[in-house]
Amino acid sequence: DTEKLIWLFGNQPLLKTASLDAFFVGPRAAMVTPWSTNATEIAQNMGIEGISRIEEFHAVKEDFRDYDPMLSQKYKGLSQEVFKISVDVEAIKPIEDIAAYNAAEGLALSEEEIAYLENLSKKLGRPLTDSEVFGFSQVNSEHCRHKIFNGVFVIDGKEKPSSLFKLIKKTSQEHPNSIVSAYKDNVAFIKGPEVVQFAPASPDKPDFYRETQFDSVLSLKAETHNFPTTVEPFNGAATGSGGEIRDRLAGGKGSLPLAGTAVYMTAYSRLEKGHPWEEAMKPRPWLYQTPMDILIKASNGASDFGNKFGQPLIAGSVLTFEHQEHGRVLGYDKVIMLAGGIGYGKASQALKETPKKGDRIVILGGDNYRIGMGGAAVSSADTGEFSSAIELNAVQRSNPEMQKRAANAIRGLVENDTNPVVSIHDHGAGGHLNCLSELVEETGGLIDMDKLPIGDPTLSAKEIIGNESQERMGLVIGEKDCGFLERIAQRERAPMYEVGVATGDQRFTFTSAKRNEKPMDLELADMFGSSPKTIMTDETLDRIYDDPAYDVRDFKKYLSGVLQLEAVACKDWLTNKVDRCVGGRVAVQQCAGPLQLPLNNVGVMALDFKGIQGVATSIGHSPIS
Repeated sequence: DTEKLIWLFGNQPLLKTASLDAFFVGPRAAMVTPWSTNATEIAQNMGIEGISRIEEFHAVKEDFRDYDPMLSQKYKGLSQEVFKISVDVEAIKPIEDIAAYNAAEGLALSEEEIAYLENLSKKLGRPLTDSEVFGFSQVNSEHCRHKIFNGVFVIDGKEKPSSLFKLIKKTSQEHPNSIVSAYKDNVAFIKGPEVVQFAPASPDKPDFYRETQFDSVLSLKAETHNFPTTVEPFNGAATGSGGEIRDRLAGGKGSLPLAGTAVYMTAYSRLEKGHPWEEAMKPRPWLYQTPMDILIKASNGASDFGNKFGQPLIAGSVLTFEHQEHGRVLGYDKVIMLAGGIGYGKASQALKETPKKGDRIVILGGDNYRIGMGGAAVSSADTGEFSSAIELNAVQRSNPEMQKRAANAIRGLVENDTNPVVSIHDHGAGGHLNCLSELVEETGGLIDMDKLPIGDPTLSAKEIIGNESQERMGLVIGEKDCGFLERIAQRERAPMYEVGVATGDQRFTFTSAKRNEKPMDLELADMFGSSPKTIMTDETLDRIYDDPAYDVRDFKKYLSGVLQLEAVACKDWLTNKVDRCVGGRVAVQQCAGPLQLPLNNVGVMALDFKGIQGVATSIGHSPIS
């Protein structure tokens, strides 16, 4: 084993007498990293037994501070003891003062929702637990319930006859065309062509590949990940892309991702001095990251996830904007990061079924950590409204390798002649609370907490059931089909856990025999609540903006400035760090094709306007501008 490890670590010798009494930065003791997941598995595949974790540490000076405390910590010396956790697990808390708990935990509950929970507590004859109050805040957050889009608008004293959501849905209602499913699933489906599937005859054992024809549906999805990207750009954008991929995996009874898109919108980058359009306004005291940091780190995060998961990022947009007029300061100071994509599924699997009593609740994916706590509620509020500790704790961490394993297991089910999935959802905001409650919202379910995979032994019950550790999928499947899925999961090295059962009693319950706890036990109707209708009042305000003044003699200066805007300039810094053809199905590269042909003629412009040849020529690399 020693010789194998020496070879595995690049012919590095075993340190028998060397002193490790120095300072090192490495992963938090309670969080196994994606790197460790792969390294440990490689060692196990080499026949090395007894290793449960391999982590990477870097030697630093004692006063070193430049590391992310959410991911890493500093150690004095290295030994087996660095992985030991000596923190007492918090017990379930009965919440007597819901308003105070709401303020302390950043749950973003309204006064009406607090009153609702207080009345619910009286009806039940007991205080609600911290898990129940926390869970209600996530399930009924703006992020999950779209209360503004479903709300009532009163403008100039007159109530508008339709909500924003009704306006959006009206188009598809009046012109359904090829729509198969919209506004009721993780993705929308439209009718696709008849296609040929090339896949193994059996997903749970070695088998020959064969061709099978089926009628397809195309999945379409786009969602924002604004708050996490503002706070922690790399993981914010990475988990935005990863979450959007999981949504496409969770369409109908399962569907498959093909290609992704990404949009980044920030305030001006101020990358270089001498840009007059950037000097009109002073940079604000950025709360977490500068616009330049966000543009670089967020695009790195989305690219990294697509590269490692195996989905090409084939299109997108970038826009920087600020404007000041009439005493108003406008700009994308709260970042807009939008992840989107397209995929496909089988028309016969495009609609979910209703779970039956006795169906099993299964989770595919990684362990539970203290990650993404309260993300649904925190992202529904203004950035900076809560303490930095609460906001940073709400940001997820990406693990594309683990998500790929879960996706491969789902692919096996989708490509099989018979897909045994009854219903499927991804683990997004609110973690198990949201995902599993949505799976059984028509029947009720009992979840055994002792069967949930725990990566951090210090988690409280609330943190176990409410964390948003990434790369998990929840499924409802018949009891007789669990063995079939387990065989597929083992082949794809996707961790699988049978964690509960559909009960048919319209209750949603988490229980633990080991801890002798029942952190959540509510009627589904009580949990999903009866949040009051959001009412927004406003008045029409006409703004008249000054016409821009131009001097035609400064045309070259204007043109040079326009060509330097992030929205217009060459996008090589975005397109060239992405594996644009991973998966082998990209027919035309981003930097080639009919859209680019007229742009190449911009070289003529460089001949006419001397001094900007380099800038003008570079625009020919951009397929959009």
